[in-house]
Amino acid sequence: MSRQLTGVVVIATHNPGKLREMRELLAPYGIDTHSAAELGLSEPEETGTSFAANARIKALAAARASEKPAFADDSGLVIDALDGEPGIHSARWAGPGKDFRAAMNQIQTLLIERGAKAPEQRRAHFIAALCLAWPDGHVEEFEGRIDGIAVWPPRGARGFGYDPLFRPDGFDRTFGEMSAEEKHGLPPQGQGLSHRARAFMKLAEACLSKA
Repeated sequence: MSRQLTGVVVIATHNPGKLREMRELLAPYGIDTHSAAELGLSEPEETGTSFAANARIKALAAARASEKPAFADDSGLVIDALDGEPGIHSARWAGPGKDFRAAMNQIQTLLIERGAKAPEQRRAHFIAALCLAWPDGHVEEFEGRIDGIAVWPPRGARGFGYDPLFRPDGFDRTFGEMSAEEKHGLPPQGQGLSHRARAFMKLAEACLSKA
């Protein structure tokens, strides 16, 4: 049986966009949150070879350093024509300055070099791995995915990261053109559309109770 989360949780991220989404997802469950940045926790080196492994590294590091349960996400954009890149290296492609515009330009350059111009040649998906970890080493892990295409040029100024590049299947707008409620709002108000929302719904069913 999954362990229930109550009280305070540390959100193990220094990324303001991810922190905002995670807080919005947790809000209906009465969970108080602190971020790793607010607590002055350092970011561990992400040495895993999968999204799940990196989420686990971050969650366990924050849980042990804070002595509180910690919640971490590792997510990224996977592009078929680029053999799965940027994948787990999605943040690194943006460099230390988090320049995702430069990263999106790099993706476009590589896709053109490989002749991937038509939508069917630009298949992509977002993956989100979520990990809840406790100071005693117990973990609960969940994963969500959404499929779509990598558009060009990027569209929209909402969201963060690669959102302006990604148009989910069944929609004519990118994540960068969608409101927060459209992108990761949970049922019944929202569709739980994004990869992070889909992973979170699994987590919530297993480990959370409505406030």
